Amino acid sequence: MDPELRQKLDTLEQKIDAAYTAAEKTRKYLMWAGIVSIALVVLPMIGLLFAIPAFISTYSEIGNLSL
Repeated sequence: MDPELRQKLDTLEQKIDAAYTAAEKTRKYLMWAGIVSIALVVLPMIGLLFAIPAFISTYSEIGNLSL
């Protein structure tokens, strides 16, 4: 094979490897950003499942005391 062609192919292969590495880093970053976003939405909702009944019972007790 022509040495010039071989050099161009090697350079191209290095660039492809660099692009693949960058794409994998971006994919992992987006995956963790999605996980954190979901956690920031779901965990407070789970907390509200326990907090809302407690608030309702507290307010209903306050309402019963005033009668």
